[in-house]
Amino acid sequence: MSTTASVTPELSNEEIFRYSRHLILPEVGLEGQKKLKRARVLLVGVGGLGSPAALYLAAAGVGTLGLVDFDVVDATNLQRQVLHGTSAIGKRKLDSARERIEDLNPNVKVEAHETPLTSRNALEIIGTYDLVVDGTDNFQTRYLVNDACVLLGKPNVYGSIYRFEGQASVFATAEAPCYRCLFREPPPPGLVPSCAEGGVLGVLPGIIGTIQTTEALKLILGIGESLAGRLLLVDALRMNFRTLNLRKDPECPACGTHEIKELIDYEEFCGVRQAAAADAAAQSAVPEITPAQLAARIARGDDFDLIDVREPHEWDIARIPGARLIPLGTVVEALPTLDSARDIVVHCKVGGRSAKAVQQLQASGFRKVWNLAGGITRWSDDVDPSVPKY
Repeated sequence: MSTTASVTPELSNEEIFRYSRHLILPEVGLEGQKKLKRARVLLVGVGGLGSPAALYLAAAGVGTLGLVDFDVVDATNLQRQVLHGTSAIGKRKLDSARERIEDLNPNVKVEAHETPLTSRNALEIIGTYDLVVDGTDNFQTRYLVNDACVLLGKPNVYGSIYRFEGQASVFATAEAPCYRCLFREPPPPGLVPSCAEGGVLGVLPGIIGTIQTTEALKLILGIGESLAGRLLLVDALRMNFRTLNLRKDPECPACGTHEIKELIDYEEFCGVRQAAAADAAAQSAVPEITPAQLAARIARGDDFDLIDVREPHEWDIARIPGARLIPLGTVVEALPTLDSARDIVVHCKVGGRSAKAVQQLQASGFRKVWNLAGGITRWSDDVDPSVPKY
């Protein structure tokens, strides 16, 4: 692939020694390493997928790494986001990433973009790079990256993860399909849980992110057979790798008919705002009790039922004393065991699932029912810090 710079940089003696294991590969050699030094790669996200990508692109000698992120390092990130360490908790991810990359390879130039990638800035940011490694974790940014790459003619190295499964491909090259060819419409909001809701095996983003990095390096070097036109499916539980052949969709509005001539409102396209408004309206109709109020009722010895609608494996992690476990999916079946004349407080991890349970109970004629605001997480923050947060 061609890069934005035309001057071939020379390698110093230090770089020749550093990259010697590359240089002795005939497929890379001196000229290939110069291509890597000349290359400009943009990482959208320096979290689970972006961590291995940033580390291995820097180690390989990619000359310029652009990083897009606006988050801070949280302790829950460290189980999978290996770019960051315990000492970085509370730091901006871009600062943590820059320090680690510069320590790993001071020859790499880091360009930090501490901003959400939006329709207003995506073309300007992506346009200065040779290719994009997509490490996003939401559909609106995924479609945004895809459309921007199609409009700009930039390869989009795609990856996604969920629990024990991952996907990888290369989209938006001249001959290959784009993300919209495969997924014309986004799924309904909330259908696919986030890592925080559904969990993820910590090593999985390392597997997928490293595959993305391999594809990026091959594109820069112009070697091998890329995943363009193929979708790699990884099942880590069974250690099974499958590849599906993809075809360019002539009716694709991005790369087929080229109906999409400019970037759109992707939050609206993915139904994010509509879903948030609907959730807010639904939540407003659900009566709530705060953890402090619940603690006061427990201390007074009030007679009521406390129902936990999380899953059994979450119950094993942490629980509120006196609660009864009724997973959300079994609430309807458990109705005959509940007394509608008694006060009932329902909780989950952060309040979303328990709000749905309250609505189910209300629809079944229960009137004296409340949702615990913020769930067991807020209970740990406001009342009992000995209860673990997860």
